[in-house]
Amino acid sequence: MEVTGVILAGGLGKRYNGIDKSALTIGGKSILDRILETFSELFEEVLLVTNHPARYTGYDLCIVTDLYPIRSSLTGLHAGLFHASHPYAFVTACDVPFSDPRIVQVLLDRIEPRWDAVMPQTEKGLEPLCAVYASRCAPQIAQHIERRQLKIQRVFNPAKILKVPESHFRRIDPELRCFMNVNRPEDLTDARQRLESTD
Repeated sequence: MEVTGVILAGGLGKRYNGIDKSALTIGGKSILDRILETFSELFEEVLLVTNHPARYTGYDLCIVTDLYPIRSSLTGLHAGLFHASHPYAFVTACDVPFSDPRIVQVLLDRIEPRWDAVMPQTEKGLEPLCAVYASRCAPQIAQHIERRQLKIQRVFNPAKILKVPESHFRRIDPELRCFMNVNRPEDLTDARQRLESTD
């Protein structure tokens, strides 16, 4: 099954003083570089969704922008699926420092035509920004955006979401670092300490 890798980099970083979180470094590499290392093992087509394309001119990437002037993860998801050449897309945020190809593969292995989305489910809930989506869902996402219904999970019929239990991910990543986001400076400190503890 051919799948497009999509990175959402459209957030304002309000909780991080407006800083481009994808450029923050952990272990001598930017978070974006760490994500791209994972994607290079899995995807021939990689899309970066951003409303600030000039920030990423140093990367050999296909850069696309939101089609709707509404800032939300759902708008970025729509743009990624709209522009994807393949029938499915794996979608992640740009502030995930512990992207792991083995974790992504767990989701890719469960793609079936009957599912609109394949998402991890942990004790904290679903992980919609570490998930696989069917590109055919772009039109229904657009309808929700136009109605200002911007919660990702509410776009999809629950019966068409495959929820993958966290036990499948803990076998690979016992601390579930793969779902960690760097939203605040203290998250970056935590991520750096976690990396050091495993070196």
